[in-house]
Amino acid sequence: MAATPTPTLVLLPEWGAGHLMSMIESCKRILLAGDRAFSITLLVMRPPTAEATSQVEAHVHREAASGLDIRFHRLPAVEPPADAAGVEEFIARYIQLHAPHVRDALAGMSCPVAALVLDMFASPMVDVARELGVPSYVFVSSTGAMLALMLHLPVLHEAVTVEFDEVEGEVHVPGLPPIPPEWMPCPVVDKKSPNYTWFVRLGDRFMDATGIIANTADELEPGPLAAIAEGRSVPGRPAPPVYPIGPVLSLGSNKDSTGPPHECISWLDAQPPASVVFLCFGSMGWFEAAQVVEITAALERCGHRFLWVLRGPPAAESGAGAPDGSEHPTDANLDELLPEGFLERTQGKGLVWPTWAPQKDILAHPAVGGFVTHGGWNSVLESLWHGLPMAPWPLYAEQHLNAFELVNDMGVAVPLKVDRKRDNFVEAAELERAVKSLMGAGEEGRKARVKAAEMRNVCREAVQEGGSSEAALIRLSQALHQGAVLPKM
Repeated sequence: MAATPTPTLVLLPEWGAGHLMSMIESCKRILLAGDRAFSITLLVMRPPTAEATSQVEAHVHREAASGLDIRFHRLPAVEPPADAAGVEEFIARYIQLHAPHVRDALAGMSCPVAALVLDMFASPMVDVARELGVPSYVFVSSTGAMLALMLHLPVLHEAVTVEFDEVEGEVHVPGLPPIPPEWMPCPVVDKKSPNYTWFVRLGDRFMDATGIIANTADELEPGPLAAIAEGRSVPGRPAPPVYPIGPVLSLGSNKDSTGPPHECISWLDAQPPASVVFLCFGSMGWFEAAQVVEITAALERCGHRFLWVLRGPPAAESGAGAPDGSEHPTDANLDELLPEGFLERTQGKGLVWPTWAPQKDILAHPAVGGFVTHGGWNSVLESLWHGLPMAPWPLYAEQHLNAFELVNDMGVAVPLKVDRKRDNFVEAAELERAVKSLMGAGEEGRKARVKAAEMRNVCREAVQEGGSSEAALIRLSQALHQGAVLPKM
């Protein structure tokens, strides 16, 4: 008697590292959960820029060498939309152009398909899965708060007839504290923008999925997750089941075990415990010269030790102005960017690092006591995993909502006032105040440190045997196994 073929999880990730790696790592957990056997089939879209393509191929090469049952199916190239008005619209439309190729790939599967797992930007492809009789799951690489907002956004669209920044008072999303309009995510602040229109559509299509996989934990974001489960996000329309299986992190060290420590780690080794504030702003974070001057003034005046990853502006030939917003900073020219004498005046107390830095290893280092971050969710989870309080400095995407949640709901961060009308500019005095609060003896910083330490335990307990995320992972594995089916022809 022939053995039953192993069901496969078919993944359609967006190409950005924060989306791609989070989805792959999450589905690798499903592969290893319980006694349910699955394989992974990764549908690889060709990204719209050469730089992004190179990075995706590097990820594919690494996963191919992992030894896990992961297969790769490269989708035919499509022509990017030339008339997209914004980043989010471009990404959603570009992904949707792949729908016929995704359908063909699914229809050609010779083994049962447990599910089509879609990036949040690909949620309209629930229709492809439905046509072929295959379960569909939306993977949310951001917060439970952002998920709650996206599910509720079609309701808000009907209820709020003005721009969000014209709302008198706050914006109300079930499960979250009232949100001041200035902390709404970037893609939804302009209701006349196609980006906003797409986000309303994406959130609406979440409701048509078989389920939603979220990189968070019940205890980490109890308010928004409970609101979704109780049907408060879209009155009269139950949401699909949400499986909070996080925090999902690639926790392996960046360090080459055969080589010397990274220079940043060696420098931290010489610093006292919890004495260094770490400033790092993600793979796309960089600042103009005027903002750099404000940061240097704040760091000099606050008096705390610091490790600052400072990047230069994207090079025109390597993706500046990329339609999908994937402009990557260059290595910083410190002589050009930093005020004269700054490095000399802070020698021994601070290190400015002008290129990629091993963030995971830095956050794990005992010398680090606080994190000034752009507030991308992966960086936030890494910080919470190590119990580090934050001062969030949002720059783009959903990061303003993340910052609001970290300060006002989780309590793991001190506030940092950013001027959205000036491209999220922060004055030196404000950054100085925030760093002193984060690292000093004041009550605000003390409370954030206590809460961050609590969240460290929450994160670790959730993914351990018997934890809430491990239980959600087992429920998800069972649902996927029960739903596995050969696609209709």
